[in-house]
Amino acid sequence: MAAWFRALLLGAFLFPALVESLVRHYKFSVVSKNFTKLCATKSIVTVDGQFPGPTLYAREDDTVIVRVTNHVTDNVTIHWHGVRQFLTGWSDGPAYITQCPIQPGQSYIYNFTLTGQRGTLLWHAHISWLRATIHGAIVILPKRGIPYPFPKPDKEKIIILAEWWKADVEAVINQATQSGLPPNVSDTHTVNGHPGPVPGCSSQGAGYTLHVESGKTYLLRIINAAVNDELFFKIAGHNLTIVEVDASYVKPFQIDTIFISPGQTTNALLTANQGIGKYIITLSPFMDAPVGLDNLTNYATLRYKGTPTNPPTILTSVPAQNATPVTYSFIDSLRSLNSPQYPAKVPLTIDHSLFFTMGVGVNPCDTCVNGSKLVGDINNVSFVMPTIGLLQAYHYDISGVYTVDFPANPPIPFNYTGNSPSNLQTNNGTRLYMLSFNSTVQIVLQDTAVIAPENHPTHLHGFNFFVVGKGLGNFDKNKDPQKFNLVDPVERNTVAVPTGGWVVIRFKADNPGVWLLHCHLEVHTTWGLKMAFIVENGKGPNETLPPPPSDLPKC
Repeated sequence: MAAWFRALLLGAFLFPALVESLVRHYKFSVVSKNFTKLCATKSIVTVDGQFPGPTLYAREDDTVIVRVTNHVTDNVTIHWHGVRQFLTGWSDGPAYITQCPIQPGQSYIYNFTLTGQRGTLLWHAHISWLRATIHGAIVILPKRGIPYPFPKPDKEKIIILAEWWKADVEAVINQATQSGLPPNVSDTHTVNGHPGPVPGCSSQGAGYTLHVESGKTYLLRIINAAVNDELFFKIAGHNLTIVEVDASYVKPFQIDTIFISPGQTTNALLTANQGIGKYIITLSPFMDAPVGLDNLTNYATLRYKGTPTNPPTILTSVPAQNATPVTYSFIDSLRSLNSPQYPAKVPLTIDHSLFFTMGVGVNPCDTCVNGSKLVGDINNVSFVMPTIGLLQAYHYDISGVYTVDFPANPPIPFNYTGNSPSNLQTNNGTRLYMLSFNSTVQIVLQDTAVIAPENHPTHLHGFNFFVVGKGLGNFDKNKDPQKFNLVDPVERNTVAVPTGGWVVIRFKADNPGVWLLHCHLEVHTTWGLKMAFIVENGKGPNETLPPPPSDLPKC
């Protein structure tokens, strides 16, 4: 054996990080299965008959290939929420944005590389409200030989928070769409599929149990897969050390209550340092606006090894439903790690300065109950879904599908957080905004009080962004930028725009394709509270989106 070859083998053994990244293959079968919860049985659409669905494991820079086969009567797509999808926009997953849906009996292969990403993300259906039951975790471990930038935990636990309706969820949204009224709220929240004790169903059981051993530290990978509810997560008697959000490391800080919006993830270290016993875990909704929601608190338990049978449960207070200060305490503590290994590359000069108002309105509807329907809008434009994928239309230059005149600013400025204007109507359209490759973008996301102010967890596909500022009231372009954090702002893919307030995000448009920006409250997305960017190709193959795969679904 040649000396150089022996040295190469030895190097690969001693330095496994030098070994090539892996290609990881998964098969997802979309099937219906009966589940009994809240003393009622119903059939739900799942991946592999699981609720929540299977966890997708990989390492940073691995390539992931997932064959999704549709065995149900609904059209389906899967979105890999928070995966950058660099040059793989055909695998992003939102129906009619980057692909036509996978029709019954058909398959599609999603193929993407986890370039420069590590941490917790999630996957979920991205058509209608199917993500209520089609969702699961994505766990991206660091490259081999690269440690976490925090003390190594003894064990890791995935905790997926979700909602459950007794009724068929597709029927719920279809009925709401026909009536023009808000949809019925969910009947309970779940922790890893467990509803916990609920009124009127004594046979439900005690809910999810998190088993721990004294002295050990656990990394909790917490995911909010709920459809419409922002949530508080709290464990009696224990503080949590936050080390990551949305698969981006943060400066560690301790807190007793996590605030997490739909689509967001939070990694927290939990040290089992209390007396042996049984401790309540509370999962409760947040809403600081006059809007209906599922107001039930779900109770799970943390149980130490060696706890005797039927011990007393150690309780904790539940945050008030409108506990806005608790949300701020969490959000304002988030800072990017900004270390030499994980720098915060915040854009300091801006090519596109955008101002987007977010809210709801009322449009005429002849077939609806009151002759009108509730709609969502950005800059007074309610997004109209096309009938073919926007990325296809852009790639093949198909005319008549969309326009590129999405307004960079509100068409008519008004007192956004003051009294509602007299005209509540919006404009309808499939209007996109063009960005040249590598241009830098700043967006002011401004909530409005039209009908009612509300918190909007906003997700951008295809990018992470930096949250450089937030505040209450109307954004002041002269004063507020002076308070921006351009040094170590938190890096996310989903941000909560506060009720009656604003946030400012910045990102670099370095990923060609068509990318959706939308409120991750599914009720608002359904109403049209979304828009999309076209990011043009750059120069050469490393800055150009390849043609679509041969199995791209047809509409």
